[in-house]
Amino acid sequence: MKADDLQPLLSQWLPRQRWFGGKGRQFSVTARELAELAGKLPAVSIWLADVHFDDGTSSTYQVSLVEREEPVTGLDHVLVGTVSEDDQPRWIYDALHDKEVTQTFLHGIRDEQRDGPLHFERYGNPDEIPVGSPSLVLTGEQSNTSLIFGDQAILKMFRRLEHGVNPDIEIHVALDRLGARHVARVLGAISAQVDDGPVSIGMLQEYMSSATDGWDLAKASVRDLMAEADLHAEEAGGDFAGEAHRLGVATAEVHADLASAFGTSQMPAADRTERAAAMHAGLDEALRVVPDLLRVEAGLRQCFDEFGAAESPLLTQRIHGDLHLGQALRTVHRWIILDFEGEPSKSMTSRRRFDSPLRDIAGMLRSFDYAARYQLVDAPHSSQLEYRAAEWAERNRAAFCAGYAEAAGHDPRDQLAALRGFEADKAVYEAVYESRNRPNWVVVPLASLTRLVSSSAGATEGQP
Repeated sequence: MKADDLQPLLSQWLPRQRWFGGKGRQFSVTARELAELAGKLPAVSIWLADVHFDDGTSSTYQVSLVEREEPVTGLDHVLVGTVSEDDQPRWIYDALHDKEVTQTFLHGIRDEQRDGPLHFERYGNPDEIPVGSPSLVLTGEQSNTSLIFGDQAILKMFRRLEHGVNPDIEIHVALDRLGARHVARVLGAISAQVDDGPVSIGMLQEYMSSATDGWDLAKASVRDLMAEADLHAEEAGGDFAGEAHRLGVATAEVHADLASAFGTSQMPAADRTERAAAMHAGLDEALRVVPDLLRVEAGLRQCFDEFGAAESPLLTQRIHGDLHLGQALRTVHRWIILDFEGEPSKSMTSRRRFDSPLRDIAGMLRSFDYAARYQLVDAPHSSQLEYRAAEWAERNRAAFCAGYAEAAGHDPRDQLAALRGFEADKAVYEAVYESRNRPNWVVVPLASLTRLVSSSAGATEGQP
């Protein structure tokens, strides 16, 4: 397979992938082979697709490919294209979907192979690597590609690459060493030297086969409540408040573990003022996209000003960076927090930077609002159901904060100006995202913003 043959195929194939961040933009592609993995034929090769956008920016994506001499039934949906080699056609597929070759990655980690610039690393015992277990690609991911091997391990292959150790690997390894309870163990990692610097390619973790996604649990609770709309949230059979409380405890314990592993600092007053200015700038941009924000603009400006002016010190440390209900799994014994990669759209440097734990808490509070109202988005308006949704969100937001306070020794609502600022900034971002991608969902962040600006940011107690 030659780079010149592959480049036009990738130009057509990349925009159709969920994890490609350049949809709708004009670009060109330069392909370069990183390594061919040792193993049985058909061989797997890892390629780098350097994407050059017309605005002068660029991104590098990792593409694992397998070359076949005949078309493979069941892989049509991941066909990159065909090339000619010695006047014979060759079919090129995304190797992560080809169950016949995905064992190559497990063998590499188990044996700690080195294939040119590629380095496979194993944590723990070789017998923990589930070699021989069939692979299954998860379909819900947006920015990476993950494969489940049996019911034992999950391999996340990072698609958009940057120099440096990916925070997901860095944080999980550090928390493993501490014996942290609320994360899944790391079994291995794949890295490479690219352009004289380290790049993270993938990470293998234990798979929680019996766990349930926090988002699904929350939605089930809301469904139970809406089905019995004459009941209050605490009276419905699927009341989620106990789990929200336990999730708050788990989040506080993870933050404590992160502080132990990486240390803490404080956000200087100048940085807090600068952060507030960035919130204002984000609102300026959002108003051009979502005119409905005009009705809460004054309240948001006040919220951001109070965030910047607050005198209480703001602790900073390594945080999750993209925390919501979908990043939490409920096992039989405990909550597990997933995906410490941070927001994929941000730079690696930004994702590894210290920030306030309140930002994680605000992200989870936003997630409770989404869970409460997901059934109402496309339904006819009902004042009773709207009331029930608001009641469910308030009850579970309060339970989460109470759980966090119990474990942390301090209540996040004690720093209400900062918490509201982070939550309002997140909701403004959501309003723009929904307006561009799911216009009917924009009512969710707009309702939250109305609530945020209608309450006093100077309060120190009560529901944020």
